[in-house]
Amino acid sequence: MPPRGVKSPKRKRQYEKIKRSAKSRGASIRRAREIAARTVNKLRRKAGQPKSRRGGRGGSRRRRSR
Repeated sequence: MPPRGVKSPKRKRQYEKIKRSAKSRGASIRRAREIAARTVNKLRRKAGQPKSRRGGRGGSRRRRSR
């Protein structure tokens, strides 16, 4: 299962491929997932893709003035 912010099929494929590659090099399943998630998140940041569709803090909360 890719990280929560990964929505596109391309990033999901990247995640699975990186995970398989790390596993074949001898990493544990847990470590392979971590490597894949960190790498995909790094690539998303580099490409300028937001973490979520909302971006920012999420929601339309306003601060109360006193």
